[in-house]
Amino acid sequence: MYRALHDRYPYAHCELDFTNPLELLVATILSAQTTDVGVNKVTPILFAKYRTAADYAGADRTELETIVQPTGFYRAKTDSLIKLGAALVGSFDGEVPGRLTDLVTLPGVGRKTANVVLGNAFNVPGITVDTHFGRLSRRFGWTTEEDPVKVEHEVGSMFLRRDWTMLSHVVVFHGRRTCHAKKPACGACPVARWCPSYGIGETDPDKAAKLLKYELAPK
Repeated sequence: MYRALHDRYPYAHCELDFTNPLELLVATILSAQTTDVGVNKVTPILFAKYRTAADYAGADRTELETIVQPTGFYRAKTDSLIKLGAALVGSFDGEVPGRLTDLVTLPGVGRKTANVVLGNAFNVPGITVDTHFGRLSRRFGWTTEEDPVKVEHEVGSMFLRRDWTMLSHVVVFHGRRTCHAKKPACGACPVARWCPSYGIGETDPDKAAKLLKYELAPK
């Protein structure tokens, strides 16, 4: 199934825009309860103004809230970013650490966020269990667990560690483009033959193709 998904989405990648570990960490925190597309509209302004951890630590709360407001939950996210900056300055000389055990000590950073940063900014393999990954892992029959940490460990045991980051990307791409929560395009799915959930969505190939999103959508 992984190989088939890789063949469908060989270009799969983190869809948050960033140029360094701090930017990816901030963008991932902002992505909670919103879309990567929405975050990417905000971060160019944010990253131009706040370039270092110290910038976030010393940020004017009202100004920062105004910038991140379109991502939702902006007061909580602003609070996390200010505290994040302070923690990075106080404990890590202003640099984003490259270890899971260190990352999860930071305000607003859980295992999901830490694995995003490790896999995409530090090339350290990690499985990112977001809403899509958890949902598809259960649909695929890879796990019955609901807890993200248990999903991460159970699915991780099935795959080579070197593939974990790309596995996360192709599963998330598939969840966003084909295997939707409410109307999965079963008839246009590259892993339909192995999927125990085949048939919960549209099985007619032509009708299923019309459900595809993003770059897979019919022209």
